[in-house]
Amino acid sequence: MEQKTYLIEEHTLPIKQIDPDALFVMEKLRAYGHTAYLVGGSVRDLLLGRKPKDFDISTSAVPEEIKKIFRNSILIGRRFRLAHIRFGKKILEVSTFRSGDIENEALIVRDNEWGNPEQDALRRDFTINGLFFDPATQSIIDYVGGFPDIQRKILRTIGQPFVRFKQDPVRMLRLLKFQARFGLEVDAQARIALLECRGEITKSAPARILEELSRMLESGASEPFFRLLTEHGMLHLMMPAFGEFMESQEGEEILAYLKEIDTTFHEPPRPLLDRSVLFSTLVYPLLQKRIQTRFLDREKMPHLGEIFSEVHDQINEVFHPFFHLSRRLRGGISSILTAQFRFTPLEKKKHRRIRIPNDPEFPHALKFFEVRCALEPALQSTWEEWNAAVTSPEPPRARRRRRKKRSSSEKQDG
Repeated sequence: MEQKTYLIEEHTLPIKQIDPDALFVMEKLRAYGHTAYLVGGSVRDLLLGRKPKDFDISTSAVPEEIKKIFRNSILIGRRFRLAHIRFGKKILEVSTFRSGDIENEALIVRDNEWGNPEQDALRRDFTINGLFFDPATQSIIDYVGGFPDIQRKILRTIGQPFVRFKQDPVRMLRLLKFQARFGLEVDAQARIALLECRGEITKSAPARILEELSRMLESGASEPFFRLLTEHGMLHLMMPAFGEFMESQEGEEILAYLKEIDTTFHEPPRPLLDRSVLFSTLVYPLLQKRIQTRFLDREKMPHLGEIFSEVHDQINEVFHPFFHLSRRLRGGISSILTAQFRFTPLEKKKHRRIRIPNDPEFPHALKFFEVRCALEPALQSTWEEWNAAVTSPEPPRARRRRRKKRSSSEKQDG
């Protein structure tokens, strides 16, 4: 497409909201004779009136040149080589302009062919993500028609959607992700291609898909995203048992958890929930059904050891065989879900002493219990008791002083 440039008088991008460190990086790259633009999600978010999570930069400098210019940078990636520039705990991602054949249906396994800004824009996924912002002129550079698509709130692939989804099937998840986050209208061709190409999703690296799911659980738009995944039959392909549950009436319970996380537990100043807590919301309703059918319907009362074993099996059923959770994430989910049966035991007792387990995941278990309370207000008093026990633990009991045994001579003297 023909390049179009939108001057500051023609766009609404709030320049003052751009990260100063990102402006510094681009200015320094230009000082060394390179082209450097703000690119992708940050440009899109600013134009849509959202606060960007990251400020990514594209440049004509190759990774080795970037590393020489910035001593606080490291090079990462094999499939997609780029630089991370550190400013304290913050990381700015700087990539080199790429080129690529957008008409070839072959699955992309490497993406390190250098190119120019136009080639780089054309190889991106959606038009709304193909815009550049040039801080030197304060203008938006558009090779793909992304600027008018943002104004019309249209979600459209760059190039043929059938080809683009086969090149990288994760783009189908990203399409539903942007639809859920921004309420965009999906282009008709992309909608048809998604339905016809959805089986390709299992060709993607499970780790990449799991990361996309994790980010959406953190996004504040997880409920509409998982609803869209269910409606388009994507969950069945990756998580068969979970997909079947979501397509039933019982799936509304999971969506209710996700909606609560998106609203109550996503509002500042609340910190983001740990991923082990977020993934627990996907497993807990299935676990409740499992405990009911395997024990309670048979008038059996499982102890915590049996529940822990059922938790382990339920996690396997939800995520296997496609996903492989890290040991830390799996362990966190297991501890969180097992602890729920400490808070609300199946066997009711009038007087139950609160005992805080020596488990590093226990604070996350209590946080998940708080999410449960938002859906079941009757549990609030129980949560308050446990929370008080954690925040104001009882002082240790004073040790009894042992009486020194008197020797036989002392007894005689006495």
